[in-house]
Amino acid sequence: MTNLHQPPFRADHVGSLLRSGRIKEARLQYEKEEITADELRSIEDEEIIRIVEKQKEAGLQAVTDGEFRRGWWHFDFLEDLDGVEGYNTDSGIQFKNTQTKSRAIKVNGKLGFSDHPMLEDFKFLNNTAGDHTAKMTIPSPSMLHFRGEIDESVYNNNEAFFHDLASTYKQAIQAFYDAGCRYLQLDDTSWAYFCSDEQLDKIRERGHNPEKLKTWYRKMINEAISDRPADMKITMHICRGNFRSTWISSGGYEPVAELLFNGLNIDGFFLEYDSDRAGGFEPLRFVKRKDLQIVLGLITSKSGALEDTEEVKRRIEEASQYVPLNQLNLSPQCGFASTEEGNLLTEEEQWAKLRHVTEIAAAVWK
Repeated sequence: MTNLHQPPFRADHVGSLLRSGRIKEARLQYEKEEITADELRSIEDEEIIRIVEKQKEAGLQAVTDGEFRRGWWHFDFLEDLDGVEGYNTDSGIQFKNTQTKSRAIKVNGKLGFSDHPMLEDFKFLNNTAGDHTAKMTIPSPSMLHFRGEIDESVYNNNEAFFHDLASTYKQAIQAFYDAGCRYLQLDDTSWAYFCSDEQLDKIRERGHNPEKLKTWYRKMINEAISDRPADMKITMHICRGNFRSTWISSGGYEPVAELLFNGLNIDGFFLEYDSDRAGGFEPLRFVKRKDLQIVLGLITSKSGALEDTEEVKRRIEEASQYVPLNQLNLSPQCGFASTEEGNLLTEEEQWAKLRHVTEIAAAVWK
């Protein structure tokens, strides 16, 4: 397989993995105060070492810790930023025909990044990765605004809030770099919501102008990543929602494609293309940068059945009509467990999916 020597890779993955039975049991024991935090962490360490080896066996060049130390893909990280607090609510996030458990966040102090526990989480992964690339996944900075409640006595205007948010992420990016991170992924649901008529209505109901919000997010994200070191690659996963194999938003990328591909200074985009809810490849015509990598999420993480190999190859060929093949890559459309509950497939089906990705990529990029 023709491998890229830097991320994203020809065969890649979004990051989260199904929590093992041992992890789930240990979390329950910790909640019941049957084991200590140190004992829980020791079990997490052992399970992360195991799943890193499984990723290597599947043929992946980038490995993650599966987000095994998290309950959520976003709240765990955001709650440990300075000035952010997590709390339980009366209801969870609404997905198609289901709802997550209760959780929310609020900004009640000046934003900053100091002594974040996920720095140690990454260091452990990096030491475990060996000669493979350790990939760190964190929520995009826009998710703090999109999902968070902001105390107006702390921030009473967008300019001050987004300035401090960008500065906070600058600190975070540098801290992860100093810890050895050279592959950082920002996970973001807002851009997919901007493609959904239903979600646009909900954004307006919350008092936001979607077009102005896009402008604020673009400016803030670009500022946040503006000082990243030259040898650090930052990608973004555009997500339509992923909880217990369900979803939130539908709609092709056309409404945001030009802004994303030409307006965000990201090194690569992970795009969900596992169902007709994502639309066609036509929005890829806005990819003008020759240094921009597009990762096609053609393999679903929502079910265990393997996609037809020839059909996946055909779809890659179709996408190459808009973006040169050497700028395309393959992955599942999302992680396997954006929350600790995980999607509705088995661990063995998960590993088969990842092997499927690497095998197809090896055939396409010879």
